[in-house]
Amino acid sequence: MRSHDLALSPPEDPVQPADDHAVIALSLTHPDAFGTLFERHSRELHRFLARRLGDLADDLLGELFVTAFEQRHRYRAELADARPWLYGIAANLVRRHHRAEATRYRALGRTPLALVSPDASHDAVALADASTLRPRLAAALGELKPADRDVLLLLAWAQLDQTEVAAALGIPLGTVRSRLHRARQQLRPVLDDLQGELR
Repeated sequence: MRSHDLALSPPEDPVQPADDHAVIALSLTHPDAFGTLFERHSRELHRFLARRLGDLADDLLGELFVTAFEQRHRYRAELADARPWLYGIAANLVRRHHRAEATRYRALGRTPLALVSPDASHDAVALADASTLRPRLAAALGELKPADRDVLLLLAWAQLDQTEVAAALGIPLGTVRSRLHRARQQLRPVLDDLQGELR
């Protein structure tokens, strides 16, 4: 290779680190590295947002990653996995739209299962949810306090553990436990009815 060929070759991209914290740290000097987080977590986060807010998920996913990029300098170094942090941002965005979320669950609760999202090509996620979320359960989710619903759905749909939910929402672990308990108590009658129907 001749010396002038070296000058014309583009600089190599930095190697993408294995853990999310290292990707975020790298993105402070190489902003393009932040795209790795999008590649790793966007599908899962989109599913979570679509379950919560339906058609708003696309817009909120973009807003989520713009917010994360802008706040990446505040990421806590002790978290190797960025999922709790990203889900915390997602929960904050959903909270701003909680009326739409509660309205969506109440509407699902009033809609016969066969009528929910008949066009699978339009909204496959909603169709999949309609088959698993019976109308009464959807209506009951709509009646939960937004903070209680956040905790329950981060555990159930995002599959975070209670410690990760606490980190995601920036609340003490005891608060996660009390919100989860309250949500379970409120949903218990509906879940008991559904279990009775399945027998």
